[in-house]
Amino acid sequence: MHNVNLQRREIQVGSRTLSLETGKLAKQAHGAVIVRSGDTMVLVAASRAASPRDVDFLPLTVDYREYAYASGRIPGGFFKREGKAAEKEILTSRLIDRPIRPLFPSGWRYETQIIALLMSADTENDADVLAITGASAALAISEIPFEKTVAGVRVGMVNNEYVINPTYSERKQSTLDLIVAGTKDGIVMVEAGAREVSEAQVVGALEAAHAAIKKIVAAIEELRGAAGKKKLAVSAKAIAPEFYQQVEKKALGPLTEAMRIKQKLESYGRVDAVLADLLASLPEGEDQQQKDAEHIFHELQEKAMRDEALERGVRLDGR
Repeated sequence: MHNVNLQRREIQVGSRTLSLETGKLAKQAHGAVIVRSGDTMVLVAASRAASPRDVDFLPLTVDYREYAYASGRIPGGFFKREGKAAEKEILTSRLIDRPIRPLFPSGWRYETQIIALLMSADTENDADVLAITGASAALAISEIPFEKTVAGVRVGMVNNEYVINPTYSERKQSTLDLIVAGTKDGIVMVEAGAREVSEAQVVGALEAAHAAIKKIVAAIEELRGAAGKKKLAVSAKAIAPEFYQQVEKKALGPLTEAMRIKQKLESYGRVDAVLADLLASLPEGEDQQQKDAEHIFHELQEKAMRDEALERGVRLDGR
């Protein structure tokens, strides 16, 4: 029976075809996409809770799993069930999380899960970069607000030529192993390994990666246009500018000094003391004001770190 909701897009990435498909599996998820290259297939589903949580952080969980059935095997012997996540699964979960986490809008407090399952594994194509692309595509077509569409590729160098998404055999010959995630406007994450390649070669690899990423992002946006849902509106909590300035004036100086302490445990202890002093200076019983002050304090920590690097040219530990 023909499925009228099925949508599929194909792109030539390097020497292989990469396909994106939705509407066939995991229909109860808010967004689900199958990404395929060769006979390697990853199903990535994005879901959110029905109501937001009362927390001051993004409640996002990313889980990538590879089960033995993907390669046509069934576990035998004493361990007939598959246990905790392997190292590759944990590292791939982090690879997915790192580029997508900053792209959720400020104020998104719905419990959100990105689940990536390796459905089929061939002996040539690695699924990790496919899972990055799949996570972005699943979020893009869902109602979950997401500020930029991203995609991931791996770049190798074989015989001084760049190879996009090289096979396992090509990676053994490659002098470069670069995982890049980015949007159509720029690169947002780089994970690199290399054997004595020049800076110019790395820059060239980044350019080749971004060119491929832009093609994949365009295909994801096409898929979103055909199968995407209307995005939920997010209203970020506003903090009065006067209160922000009051907290910044009181805490930024002592906080920066505390973060400059070279001994890590001493520095952490002093930062906690600065926060305690800040909260103690606020009126009792003002729970919302206390929460706002903590939120501002964590933003000031980021500001202090950036200012030290950009204005003084040093890291907080003095290096």
